[in-house]
This record gives sequence, C-alpha cells and structure tokens, in this order.
Amino acid sequence: MAESSMISYLLPEECNKAAGKLGFVGGKYFRAGRAQAYWLWSKFDSIVVFRGTEPNEWNDIQADANTITTLAETVGRVHRDFKTETDELWPLIEKELENNTRPLYFTGHSLGGAMATICTSRCLLSYIHSEPAELHTFGSPRVGCRRYINHAPIRHFRWVNYNDIVTRIPPPWLGYRHGGREIYLNDLGQIREITGWKKVADRLKGFFGGLRRFRIDQLSDHSTLDYVDHIFEAVRLEEAGHFSGLDPLPPNGNGN
Repeated sequence: MAESSMISYLLPEECNKAAGKLGFVGGKYFRAGRAQAYWLWSKFDSIVVFRGTEPNEWNDIQADANTITTLAETVGRVHRDFKTETDELWPLIEKELENNTRPLYFTGHSLGGAMATICTSRCLLSYIHSEPAELHTFGSPRVGCRRYINHAPIRHFRWVNYNDIVTRIPPPWLGYRHGGREIYLNDLGQIREITGWKKVADRLKGFFGGLRRFRIDQLSDHSTLDYVDHIFEAVRLEEAGHFSGLDPLPPNGNGN
C-alpha cells in the first residue's frame, strides 16, 4: 500500500511500469481537475490509490491546513477542499468499479489519504457491490468531525511516520478528528503505541535531531519514501522476532 501510494506521484506511463514491478497486471488512470487516482489490479486483488500533495511542497501542506468545513453528503461536517476534490473524482471511479470482482482496497498519502478515506466511505454506501476490504492511509491530515469519521464501519489503518506535520492538521480544537487505528512509526522504523506527553517528547526529539542533520524533521517525515523505508524496517524487525505488541484491530472496526 505504501509503495502504491509512492508510485502514484509518477506520470501515468512511469506509474504503469512501477506497478508492473509490484505485481499488478492492469491499471486505469483517473483525473478530474487537480484530483488524480489510479485503479491497479493483480490476479488476486485491486487497489484504488489516490495521488496526494507533492512531497516536501510547503504550499501544498498549507492547502491541507485549510480549516473550512462543509456539510458532508452523509452526516456531520467534512473538510471542504478534500470533499470538493473527491466530488470530482469519485463518479469516475465508482463507474469503473461496477464490475470489479476482486477484493478491493483503498489507499493514499497526504491529501490522497484524505480522499481515500472519503471514497472508502462512499464506496460502502454506493449502489455497486464491490465493498472495500481495508483502508490504509499514510501521512493523512484530519478529514472531518467525529460524527463524520465514525459514521461508516471501515477497517482503517492510519500510518503516521514519526514527526510528520501533516498528520497534525487541521487542529482538533476546530472540531477535526482522526479515524481508524493509528500505526505509529518511530525514527528507528519501529511500530510503537504512544500517546500524550510521550508523543510530544518524541516529536521534540525528532525536531532537534533534524536540526542537527540540517533538515526540518516535520517535513522530511512526510515523504512517501520515508514511509516506505520505515515500514520495510518494521517488517524486518517483526520477521526477526521483535513484535510490535499492538492489540489487533477488530474486523470492520475503527481504532478510534
């Protein structure tokens, strides 16, 4: 899922080549206005991956930080810009998924994660019979209010890479909430379950550690390449017997 999110930033021709190396045998590219997505499929399953904001582009991160909400198509309120981009793209994807018979997954990085979250919810409520098995988001901003993110039973794994600033916007004091089960990766590529002051201390450690390496940790940790590298490291550690200790997520449940 992380690799699929990473290659979604490539041009369609380049993405097709990269998707083939990941084991996909077919794909389709969608574009409506600025919103872009790919539907990739293998012999066994299919993935709808949404292209996000350009990695390390501060202007795009500022756009994600926009705090204006609008009424959702279901319940509650949702980020206006995220909904607008999804409104343009989802009808094209929905039509293509009418005849899908493979297990279906949604994923995306940054803004792509936000759009994937909204489209997964819409897919559950759609007339089509192809229902999403799981949602994986990487570096996703908050999408909407508590009512909105909890209204649909989605098996959602929300990956957060260490000091990634985009995962902290828009702010919760404006009513925004995260959904799903947070999978937190520390600076060593280890999966850890930490909250409160421990997470604040971890962020400060990353910030000052980044300064020593002459980089802004909050921005570099948003990179899709960092997500892929750290997840590979987490898999390596687990295969070596260093298990994360996270409690399993119940089927079709949010870890909220």
